[in-house]
Amino acid sequence: MKRLLRSPTAVTGGVLLLLVVVASVAAPLLAPADPVKPSFGRRLQPPRLLGGASAYALGTDNLGRDILARLLYGGRVSLVLAASAVALAATAGVVVGLAAGILGGRLDDFVMRLADVQLAFPVIMLAIAIVAVVGSSPAALVSVLALSGWVLYARTVRANVLTIRRLEYVEAARTLGASELRVILRHILPNTLAPILVIGSSQFATMVLLESGLSFLGLGIQPPQPSWGAMLAEGRDYLSNAWWLATVPGMAISLVVLGANLLGDGLRDVLDPRL
Repeated sequence: MKRLLRSPTAVTGGVLLLLVVVASVAAPLLAPADPVKPSFGRRLQPPRLLGGASAYALGTDNLGRDILARLLYGGRVSLVLAASAVALAATAGVVVGLAAGILGGRLDDFVMRLADVQLAFPVIMLAIAIVAVVGSSPAALVSVLALSGWVLYARTVRANVLTIRRLEYVEAARTLGASELRVILRHILPNTLAPILVIGSSQFATMVLLESGLSFLGLGIQPPQPSWGAMLAEGRDYLSNAWWLATVPGMAISLVVLGANLLGDGLRDVLDPRL
């Protein structure tokens, strides 16, 4: 932790993510307006800094809804879905990667060929096809996002396991009578955590982008519930006279992606002993 706090890259990324998370959690305090209720008499109000009403810090959208409130509540949706998808994908990928690396044989061949087949399909196209079949409920979206991310964990963990299982301290543990389960949980799995953490931080940014892309296409969280991708889609028709409708959620997505990538780079620098 001390080395992590001395890394400017990791600290910058962590602070950006923390600010977005805290703002989303404190949405009722920062933006008490209803993010769903329209007010047609206040349509397309500019942000306060551009001469708009003081009650709307970031202006209003095409239905008169407070953009700040929709941004913060939409952040809750995007962040929760992305975090849940990362956790599910990491769990599935680590289990599959451990099994493939330790058991080997036909299971290893099957898992790797399955991963190759999935990697052959564009992620967004695969997600669109699945969502079109199973629907766009939050549980379905998390499953789709996790399905697109487990491969990277599985391949990375498998590669690490194939290296670690042949090292001297693992052979010594087996010689001293340690069970295979103890060897896995005590000696192999802990030494794969560093790349898992780095992948998880970068995958979080990918999940946010993918969820926003699905919402932008109308396949994510359905209106009137706020979502960053849906806000982008709603604002694209007003770029000439109300550019803030699309700019604000676009900046939020960019900040989260930037923060997650910076945090991942910092974690890599701290956890990789070769660096």
